[in-house]
Amino acid sequence: MKKFKTEIWAMLLTTGIIGCAAGPNYKRPEAAVPPSFQEAKKEIISGEVSQLARWWTTFNDRVLNSLIEKAIHSNIDLRVAEIHIKEVRASRGIIDSDRWPQVNASGSYAQNRVSENTRQGRSVKAFGGAEYELYQTGFDASWEIDLFGSVRRAVEAADADIESAIESRRSVLVTLLGDVARNYIELRGLQRQIIITKGNLKIQEETLKLIQARYKAGLISYLDVTRAEAQVADTDAQIPLLERSLKQVSHRLSVLSGQEPGSLWAELSRDAPIPVPPSQVVVGIPSELLRRRPDLRRTEREIAAASARIGVATADLFPRFSLTGSFGLQGQSSNDLSDSASRFWSAGPSIHLPIFTAGLIRSNIKVQDARYEQALARYEQTVLTALEDVENSLVAWFMEQSRLKSLSEATTANRQSAAMARELYSKGLTDFLNVLEAERSLLSSENQLAQSEAAVSTNLVALYKALGGGWE
Repeated sequence: MKKFKTEIWAMLLTTGIIGCAAGPNYKRPEAAVPPSFQEAKKEIISGEVSQLARWWTTFNDRVLNSLIEKAIHSNIDLRVAEIHIKEVRASRGIIDSDRWPQVNASGSYAQNRVSENTRQGRSVKAFGGAEYELYQTGFDASWEIDLFGSVRRAVEAADADIESAIESRRSVLVTLLGDVARNYIELRGLQRQIIITKGNLKIQEETLKLIQARYKAGLISYLDVTRAEAQVADTDAQIPLLERSLKQVSHRLSVLSGQEPGSLWAELSRDAPIPVPPSQVVVGIPSELLRRRPDLRRTEREIAAASARIGVATADLFPRFSLTGSFGLQGQSSNDLSDSASRFWSAGPSIHLPIFTAGLIRSNIKVQDARYEQALARYEQTVLTALEDVENSLVAWFMEQSRLKSLSEATTANRQSAAMARELYSKGLTDFLNVLEAERSLLSSENQLAQSEAAVSTNLVALYKALGGGWE
């Protein structure tokens, strides 16, 4: 017994002195990023450290703020991501349990009869018969000593998996915020187009009344009447399409907020202006993306997990040391269990050393190496994609602002043209085709202007999303 205790203490001392974790120690990858964004224009872009935690508030829209808060608290995709974090944390607990001794209690009762035609049977018969009862109770314990860090590396990988799941939840949140803002701006843009179309329809109906009066007076042919009627019908036909899209967008906003489609209609159906973006946006510098974008943070954590799993696979090359033991009581009646003579026990170390595995272990190491390289490559690609997202969003935002300016000038000119055409036609100084063309151009330019105003804001939302703002 003394010798056994000496061996145990020697093994524990060895574990404390030379215990190490197999495999590579993780080093965070360095990503090459430019010092600034190429498409950033200094007159409306600031290179200061950006603060994008609540970027949607820059639109100063009370309803948008309310929708964002509802989505954050009730969105189902976000809830699923949060539950996934709980799952990964619980999985980490399963892995971590391997670092500690496992102790189990057991108890049993059995009635037995042995053959009397065997040596055991004849011996049992001599002590009272071939039938007997057996009571047993006790404890079993085992502990695999993590000498080469297999469990430590597995826990390290599990920790990285938890952090990756957290970043996945943040990525869902960033996408959710962008979707809510984009759909809300689209809804306001559709309301604006409906107002414009109805306004033009009213003007066209008044023009139709004028034409009908002139026709009755014998001043024009019926051709002008039919053209005006066709124009009114064509404009009127656009309204149901716009209203359909408006309803569908409101349904999407309800679902994003974790509610039934249509539940927000009473709030959203009231007309309101398209949210106006701020005059200047702080985008920061490209290196901030590595800190802020959740997809980059998640991919980096996937590299860390893959690195740790190389260590788990490498540890299989080395021997495994375990301590096992059992203690219990055994007897042929329940009263025997209180007798010290019924005690039994066993204890001792064990070793498991792989001798021949037909290349299984080394092949598994190569698998984990390859997965690590894949994770590293995915990280590099994600960095490039993030930079591309920001540059494309900047281009779209700037170009749409230029387009908005031109459309605004075109709309002003078309309003003057349409008014002049109607006035000249009422005096009989121009053909109705000029009126028809002027009113069609006006309706088109006004609708495009409304779409562009919404696009400027939605492109800014895309920029905020590309920058990874909103989860801090």
